[in-house]
Amino acid sequence: MPIVIGAKRESGFTDPIGLLGDCHRRVERFLAVLVHVATQAHGEPFTGEQRTAWDTALRYFREAAPKHTADEEESLFPRLRTMDRPDVQALLARVDGLEQDHVGAAKAHAEVDRLGLAWLANGRLSQEEASRLTAVLAELAELYRAHLAIEDTEVFPLAAAVLSALDRQAIGGEMALRRGLGTRVSVTRQG
Repeated sequence: MPIVIGAKRESGFTDPIGLLGDCHRRVERFLAVLVHVATQAHGEPFTGEQRTAWDTALRYFREAAPKHTADEEESLFPRLRTMDRPDVQALLARVDGLEQDHVGAAKAHAEVDRLGLAWLANGRLSQEEASRLTAVLAELAELYRAHLAIEDTEVFPLAAAVLSALDRQAIGGEMALRRGLGTRVSVTRQG
């Protein structure tokens, strides 16, 4: 990703809740790339720039995004479920819905990846495939719009307020391990 002068510095593993939010911004950016290229090229041969952007965005969702989902489902959500607090308990019904969103997003991404890799390999898609790809990407965009809003405005702020320093440290360490970084928790932009 290009560096933007004056942009907010991304969080590191010492701030796992901030890093989860940073990952959301990458999800939004890479999804916007997929939607833009699919709409612009509609299954026809890519320009060089489109091909690079498309391949990079597909790779992000194939490799990095599942780690983000694991960060939430294996590290964050289980810790919230152990808390006997009314505010956390009220939020947990929303968390169940978010996990269902993850399942739906994974299925949609599998289809996008299949069609997207075929497009890269064959140089074009049929009209039916291109239309299907555009439709699945539109569904993903809508799913993420609502999903990320709930996490960004409800789940992450509450988690930041209620998790202990030890929990945050453990979550950051687990996130680093998922990315093959051992116990180094000062690394940024990994999600």
